[in-house]
Amino acid sequence: MTKGPIEFYFDYSSPYGYLAATLIEDIGAAHDRPVVWKPILLGVVFKATQMAPLTEVPLKGDYSKHDFARSCRYHNVPFRMPAVFPIASQAPARGHYWLWDQDPQLAKRFSLAAYSAYFVEGTDVSAPEASADIAAALGVDRDAFLAAIGSPEIKVRLKQETEAALAKGVFGSPFMIVDGEPFWGADRLPMLSAWLERGGW
Repeated sequence: MTKGPIEFYFDYSSPYGYLAATLIEDIGAAHDRPVVWKPILLGVVFKATQMAPLTEVPLKGDYSKHDFARSCRYHNVPFRMPAVFPIASQAPARGHYWLWDQDPQLAKRFSLAAYSAYFVEGTDVSAPEASADIAAALGVDRDAFLAAIGSPEIKVRLKQETEAALAKGVFGSPFMIVDGEPFWGADRLPMLSAWLERGGW
C-alpha cells in the first residue's frame, strides 16, 4: 500500500516556514513519506483569516522576532532577520511551480536556496531577477526562468494553488497535511513525526 505524501505549505517570507523547510525532508525520509512542497501567498491567507504578519501585531511582534532567531539556533539552522520584512513572494513561488513540473527535486533545492538567500544573506527574493539568479546558480536557464514566472499560466497556477490550500483549511506557514491530518507551525514538526510513527492517536 502506497503511503500518502506530506503536503508542505509555506511562504518564502515566513521565518518558521524557512525553519520547517530545512527539517521536513528528514521527517519524510524517516517515515518513508514523500514531501510535496507547495508555496502559497500569505497575503491572500491573511485577507481570508483577517490576520496580519506576526511582526506587525502588538507585543507578539517583538516576541516573534526573538523566537525566530531562538528557534533556528535550537535547530542549528543559520538565520539573520532580513532588513526588508515581510516581502511579496510571487516570484520564487511561481518559479518553484515551474521547476516542480520539470523536476521536483530541483524545485526543492531552489526553494531551500531562496529561503537561505533571504533569511541568511538578506537578499530580497521578491525581485524576479534575484530569484532568477538563484535558479541560475542551480543550472537553470535564467531567461527561461524569467519568462516562465512572468507567464499567465504560472501566475494562474500560483493563484489556484493558494486557493486550493485555503479550501483545505491551510491558514499559515508552515502548514503540513498528511493523510488528512493538519499540522500548523514549525513547532508541530515533532508532533507530525510522532503521528507518523504511531499511526495517529
